[in-house]
Amino acid sequence: MTWCSGFLPGESFDHLADSHCHLDFPEFDDDRDTILDRARAAGVRRFLVPGVRADQWRRLRELAGHYDDWSYALGLHPYFIDAHVEADFVRLEQELAADKQPLALGEIGLDATVGAHDWQQVVFKKQVDLAAAHGLPVILHHRKTLDVMLKIVKAANVRAGVIHAFSGSYEQAMAWIDQGFYLGVGGVITYERARKTRDAIRRVPAEALLLETDSPDMPVQGYQGQRNEPARLVMIRDALREIRR
Repeated sequence: MTWCSGFLPGESFDHLADSHCHLDFPEFDDDRDTILDRARAAGVRRFLVPGVRADQWRRLRELAGHYDDWSYALGLHPYFIDAHVEADFVRLEQELAADKQPLALGEIGLDATVGAHDWQQVVFKKQVDLAAAHGLPVILHHRKTLDVMLKIVKAANVRAGVIHAFSGSYEQAMAWIDQGFYLGVGGVITYERARKTRDAIRRVPAEALLLETDSPDMPVQGYQGQRNEPARLVMIRDALREIRR
């Protein structure tokens, strides 16, 4: 049994888990229970909620403790690179050593479209090293950085995790799978224009795929500009079925 076995579709492909959704974000404060009820009614049974910045972790932990079907991760996301400080690493290590550990370390990564590239590298490498020291998988954000991140992950000997919102080539997909990683499959595959990603997802081993929504972001086709939600995981599942026949 792997760390994410609970996030793989069941044999019927009808009992699902959203392996990446930000349900603690303020966008859900007014109707979080309604959103969760709608997802459960659609067959989504588990939710993995990643952390993105240190000042969010406490609230995320509290919410995860309130909902039995939530798991959570903690991490420092590159989108908020200007908010991360050295003290966050000390706090993160304390969180990882606590009685109730997060399921994974994430959402972390490198993003070539935002600034502070040198500090991004420091933040990422320190978190990868922490994951290795605690034997935790990592949830990786990427944008034009898959290859450079793979080198860092290999150097740290991290051999478990997921590439969130995978959008690379088949060759990149297999390189990460060979490292022991899963590929996060989200709303992008519902768009026919995403040919490279759809082709890679079609060709890789099915057991290397995890379904995710990235709610409230990454809307599926037909819902552009709207808040995404875990109930639409069913639409991603159906797109995956079609792509893989």
